[in-house]
Amino acid sequence: MKTLDKMTFKGLLATTMREKEDGYIVNQIFSRYPSIQELLDVTEDELLQIKGIGKVKANQIVAALQLARMNPSSSVERFAIRSPQDAYTYLEDMKYLDREHFVVLGLNTKNEVMFKETVFIGSLNASIVHPRETYKHLIRRSCASALVAHNHPSGNPSPSHEDIEVTKRLAETGKVVGIELLDHIIIGSEKHVSLKEKGHI
Repeated sequence: MKTLDKMTFKGLLATTMREKEDGYIVNQIFSRYPSIQELLDVTEDELLQIKGIGKVKANQIVAALQLARMNPSSSVERFAIRSPQDAYTYLEDMKYLDREHFVVLGLNTKNEVMFKETVFIGSLNASIVHPRETYKHLIRRSCASALVAHNHPSGNPSPSHEDIEVTKRLAETGKVVGIELLDHIIIGSEKHVSLKEKGHI
């Protein structure tokens, strides 16, 4: 099977939008959704946040991506998360961020990553990281389960009181909506902490 690579998708998007492959909009899309699996799961609402993309163009892009996903000649391998170490491997680049980023991963029934979404940037606070903002992405994409993560720019991944409170709120929401929160990973400079392993989920 032929694997669809980024250059193939750049050509697909450029043709769909009648833009150049190295044009502003194409580059903006790949900047926000750098992996092919993230791109395949993008929604119209998300595309509308990009300057230069209107409703018609967003609709065309989503339709083109859906066709690419259904194409039997394409093979897009999803990353499976079966342990806290797997999650850290997938999100390790977060250790280089100079501000706290709170990220949600939506998983399918095989624990494969369907999408990654940055929900919040800034110091973690239970009143700011609202379950509604986290779970709306998961519900929209009919995810089977979820994993959340954030980084500690200080380099020390030890969980704070706020980290634990946020985790408990999200886990309770997951039980209500039927999308289990599998873990909350905190990423430091060289180490990571699993709040599930610490007994907080």
